[in-house]
Amino acid sequence: MCTKSEYDNFINESEIWQTIKNSQKREKQEVRDIFQKAETASGLNIYEASVLLNIDEIELEAELFELAKRVKEKIYGNRIVIFVPLYITNKCSNICEYCGFRADNKKLQRKTLDYTEIQEEVGILLNQGHKRILAVYGETVHYTVDHMVESIDAIYTASSKALNKDTNLCHQIRRVNVNAAPMSVNDFKKLQSSQIGTYQCFQETYHKATYERVHIAGAKKDYFWRLNALHRAQEAGIDDVAMGVLYGLFDPHFETLAMLKHAEELERVFKVGPHTISFPRLEPASGSEMSKHPPYLIPDNLLKKIVAVLRLAVPYTGLILSTRETAELRKELIHLGVSQISAGSKTSPGSYHEKDINVPDSQQFTIGDERPLDDVIYDLATMDYIPSFCTACYRLGRHGKSFMDMAKNLHIKSFCQPNAILTFAEYIEDFSSDRTKKAGYIMIDKLVENLGSIDIKNVVRKELLEIKNGTRDLYH
Repeated sequence: MCTKSEYDNFINESEIWQTIKNSQKREKQEVRDIFQKAETASGLNIYEASVLLNIDEIELEAELFELAKRVKEKIYGNRIVIFVPLYITNKCSNICEYCGFRADNKKLQRKTLDYTEIQEEVGILLNQGHKRILAVYGETVHYTVDHMVESIDAIYTASSKALNKDTNLCHQIRRVNVNAAPMSVNDFKKLQSSQIGTYQCFQETYHKATYERVHIAGAKKDYFWRLNALHRAQEAGIDDVAMGVLYGLFDPHFETLAMLKHAEELERVFKVGPHTISFPRLEPASGSEMSKHPPYLIPDNLLKKIVAVLRLAVPYTGLILSTRETAELRKELIHLGVSQISAGSKTSPGSYHEKDINVPDSQQFTIGDERPLDDVIYDLATMDYIPSFCTACYRLGRHGKSFMDMAKNLHIKSFCQPNAILTFAEYIEDFSSDRTKKAGYIMIDKLVENLGSIDIKNVVRKELLEIKNGTRDLYH
């Protein structure tokens, strides 16, 4: 086990700035040499990532975008994992300049879901077709890890019968991931005992002076406590951890390289990097002037480059795209290496009940893509991406280093494609509109034809028939 002194200062700001300086104005041949390395899906160091972030020629940029798409498909195929956030509480003990949940926001309608309310919200999500939930907790000292464990139990034990079908099928959430405040190793052990999937904690900004300036009060003001949260989670046995930057608080080039240094550090210490990386941009939130006027504007094209570079730098890591972005931009970003997206999201507790849809004075930030789940699924299918609700890896022990090793060796795709097909077929049978069902089965037929061996094709065809006849939760 590592002690704090072994890893608390791994973000060397002067080194990052020097890397940015050294990587400017490189020759095209060096850029293409880096492209050639990236094509192998072996990853990039921060200097190489920095060179690619500096690309400003249209020709090279187009090559970067196409390469990111190829590398993602080489590892994961064309599947896109679908999840939905569930906000458990918007009570918070911190004062962060950029956040609508800040403790001093008197306009915010505060709410914490109880056990029954959680199950009611989950029932609504289940009847939309969701199988994966990200449980999101405000960072309040009054909501302990024991409360989290109880709420996770409420999510897992909730159930709902399929709507619009003459069936008695019962649906349940199959995987709960968690976004919560940093905690001690002992508390992380309690959290891990509730059978969560991934623990997610964003540093927000890796620039220490900026971090201390925007985090005005509360436990979140401790830069190093947050920076080392994923280390403590790993020590506690949570071997799938997730990181992210809130783009708009500080220089995006610095933030991207610092986040990659964080990923390198996890790899060095625990032999496994982040399971997922997120790249949200600052969006308007009630009670936060900073959110309406970000210190660093991130144009759409720069965000595209960041996503593509992240895919090439850490190819084994899932890249998560939230509903902060518009539907149009999300469609573009998906082509650049994204592997997971949220859909049909609401960002305030209790908001999946129709009467509470995106209430401005209770949500964390403004939603950019408000399409319902079925519209997102339909668009993915018509874009030749297969929506996946798969949770097989968690349930079969393919997580942490085991998952990463398979991803790095390009073996995980052989599981991703069949499982994505099967979970998509479940969604089609139980929840989809007629147009989604038609588009979905056209796509599934093509995908089955492109599976590896005849044996795999026959197994999947047999299981698709079982699903049509009422069998559920088939996976490999």
